[in-house]
Amino acid sequence: MTTAVNHSHFHPPGGPAEQLSNADFARMAAVVIQHTGIKLPPGKKLMIEGRLRKRLRQLQLNTFDEYCRYLFDGDGLKDELQHLTDAVTTNKTDFFRERQHFDILRQRLVPALLAERRGAAHPKLKIWSAASSTGAEAYTIAMVLHDMAGHPQQFQFAILGTDISSTVLRAAQRAIYPQEMIEPVPVELQHRYILHAKLPTASREVRIAPELRRHVRFAHLNLMEPTYPIDRDVDVIFLRNVLIYFERDTQEQVVMRLASHLRPGGYLILGHSESMIGTSLGFAQLVPGVFHKTR
Repeated sequence: MTTAVNHSHFHPPGGPAEQLSNADFARMAAVVIQHTGIKLPPGKKLMIEGRLRKRLRQLQLNTFDEYCRYLFDGDGLKDELQHLTDAVTTNKTDFFRERQHFDILRQRLVPALLAERRGAAHPKLKIWSAASSTGAEAYTIAMVLHDMAGHPQQFQFAILGTDISSTVLRAAQRAIYPQEMIEPVPVELQHRYILHAKLPTASREVRIAPELRRHVRFAHLNLMEPTYPIDRDVDVIFLRNVLIYFERDTQEQVVMRLASHLRPGGYLILGHSESMIGTSLGFAQLVPGVFHKTR
């Protein structure tokens, strides 16, 4: 005796049930660029499919067609927009990524900022990591500044990390990383600021020390918003390797909004590949990617 099987529920991986149609991908890309500014060219379709499969399982949906009906034909987009944003954002980050920027922070920017406040008791520096991902950049800045501040502390500092992805912000707040991720951190800083488990574990994870974590906080922020709820006397803003995902006019709008939150004499740090964006907007460039907001 044979049993009839409804084969419509059984598709091989990558088969019709798991493919996002070009039309639905285009609709999704339009939502993403409007909400986040991030371009999704057709070549990204396979990547987006891979990232969204877990979400389909969570929603107990069998196909991308069902998912897109939920997004666009019902009222699912409002509830799903943050999950979609988390799926499409690229969260590549490393400690001491583009190390030259941290060298110039230590050697030139911080001394210049403190010189402007000579005579002030315990001057405070404000640093903003404007696309902080899982926090490696913000904690790298904290290592550099804490190391410079010395004992007793010669200056105070506060670091804000913001990102559009709620998933990476949760990871940043936990401040727990795979051990191999801290390899770029200089050994002397590892000894001071990286905590290892007392007993070896299979996961081989480490945590950022509390004396750094207390200087850093994280918050959700979409750079596409017309205004940012951020102080307007920030000393240094890092926005590295993010603008490359935006259209040219969006790049300029974001940079100008960021610049409005810098104090006169403050600094904007972009990725090396983004140097021309800052140059075209009339900032004084110190070295590739590092711009000075002149008075």
